[in-house]
Order: sequence, then C-alpha cells, then structure tokens
Amino acid sequence: MIKNVKLGKEQVVSQVEGNIVSDMDGEKVMLSIHNGKYYNLGDIGGDIWDLITKPISIEGVIAKLQLQYDVETEECEEHVLNFLHQLHSEGLIKLES
Repeated sequence: MIKNVKLGKEQVVSQVEGNIVSDMDGEKVMLSIHNGKYYNLGDIGGDIWDLITKPISIEGVIAKLQLQYDVETEECEEHVLNFLHQLHSEGLIKLES
C-alpha cells in the first residue's frame, strides 16, 4: 500500500492496468489482479473510475462530475480527492504532476 501522498487538483490521474470491472445492479465492482482484492466502487465511484480510463487532471474529473450532478465545488472536490486517495493507497491508480 502507498501512503502519505498529497493529491492536488492539477495532478493527472489514470487507472493502472490489471483490474477487472463489472456492473452489478447499477454499481461498479472491481477485482484487482495485483492484490486479489474486490472493491465496490459504488455509483459515483464508478463514474469517477470511468472518467480516469485515460489520463485526466483531477480538476477535470471534478468539472465533469459537476456537470453530471448537482453538487457544490468544494463538496465535490473533497469527495473526489478522498476517493482518489483511497484508490491510490491501494495501488489502483497512477498520478502524474
């Protein structure tokens, strides 16, 4: 696991390879081939996962989610950063400056 990484909106994020994702009753679930763990990404987490298929800035993820959902910028930013931090700590995403 990777810890103590500070995420910033200017960073570019993308998925790492080696994950199997499936839709189950409207929510995305994922199996990491690398660590053998299952994850329930949920509804919005699944949307974030779809957005990071290709490299995108975290700010871009936040902007796209705000177009999809009625959410304040600060709240959206907080949730996205927390979710991405969890994914990064599990080694499921990669970050670039």
